[in-house]
Amino acid sequence: MLIFCITEIQYKKYKTIHEHDLNMIRESIETFTGFIDAKDPYTNGHSNRVAQYTRLIAEEMGFDGEELDRIYYVALLHDCGKIGVPDNILGKPGRLTDEEFEIIKSHTTHGSEILSHFKSLPNVNEGARFHHERYDGKGYPEGLKGEDIPLIARMICVADSYDAMNSNRVYRKKLTKEDIINEIEKNKGTQFDPAIADVFLKLIKSGKI
Repeated sequence: MLIFCITEIQYKKYKTIHEHDLNMIRESIETFTGFIDAKDPYTNGHSNRVAQYTRLIAEEMGFDGEELDRIYYVALLHDCGKIGVPDNILGKPGRLTDEEFEIIKSHTTHGSEILSHFKSLPNVNEGARFHHERYDGKGYPEGLKGEDIPLIARMICVADSYDAMNSNRVYRKKLTKEDIINEIEKNKGTQFDPAIADVFLKLIKSGKI
C-alpha cells in the first residue's frame, strides 16, 4: 500500500511537471507565431487557424494524444520563415515580381533552418519546409511528389490553402463556401493529397470547420 501511494504521488508530480512544460512550449510558440502574423494585418491569426484546421484533419484521421499535440505545434510554426520576409513584399497589393516571389518562397527554407535548432518536437521543421509542396510535384522548395511529401506537410497544405481562400486578402475578398469546396475538389491529386482533401471536405460539409 505504501509503495502504491508513493508511486501515485510521483506520478502526479511528473504529470504536473509535464503539463507545465507543455504549457511553456505552447505559450512560447503562440507568442512567436503571433509576432509573425502581426507582420501582415490581412493574415493576422492565420497560423493559429491553420494549426486548428490541421489538428481537426489529424483527429479525423485517427491521431490522438501527444502525436496530435505535436501535429498542432508543427502546423502552428509552418510560416515562421516569414519573419525574414520584408513587410512591403508580404503586404504588396499588386502582382509580385519574379524576384519578390522568390523571396516569398524562401520562407519555407528559412523557416526550416530556424526550426532545425528546436529539439523539443521531433521533425518540427517538416511543416515549415514542405507545406508548399504539391501532390503533383510542381511545388517548392524541392518539388517533392505524392507520398514523398511528409504527411504533416500534406495536411498543412490543405489547411493553409483553405484559410487563404476563406480570408480577405489585400488583393481579393474571401471566397464563398461553395467556391472553396469547388476549388478543393478541383485540386485533388494536383495541389492536394486526394485522401486528405476528402477528409477536409467532410469536415467542411459537416460544419466542423
